[in-house]
Amino acid sequence: MHSDTTPAEEPAAARGAVAIITNRRGDLLLHLRDDLPHIAWPAHWSLLGGGCDPGEGPAAAIVRELDEEAGLTADGLTELFEIRDEHGSGQIVTFFSASWDGDETQLPLSEGVKLQFFAPEHLDILTIPPFIRDGINRYLAARPA
Repeated sequence: MHSDTTPAEEPAAARGAVAIITNRRGDLLLHLRDDLPHIAWPAHWSLLGGGCDPGEGPAAAIVRELDEEAGLTADGLTELFEIRDEHGSGQIVTFFSASWDGDETQLPLSEGVKLQFFAPEHLDILTIPPFIRDGINRYLAARPA
């Protein structure tokens, strides 16, 4: 009797990308998600971004998502780190940083309720998914003063 002890390959984890976008004052652009039961983190403040399409890497996904969700092209898009959304989508999410100094109320928002810049000291009062809060805190801790 032959037994195959080769472990089965695990499916690749779903991937996503989000962008920490700051303006010249150091405020962060956050996105109030729709309050829909079928989406991850409904009615939470989050970062712009989303899942990678099949065959798409995180860098291409974030450029596409920024354009699709808000018609936004950010300057200096830089890959930072990855965090798994353990309690939501389960995705491995790549965080990027970028800068943009426009008026967020004029962006053509296609998903969610609202975009708004917040000073870092005001983030504590917002309902933010834990993995997004962790990523923002990690970014802020590493940012030059």
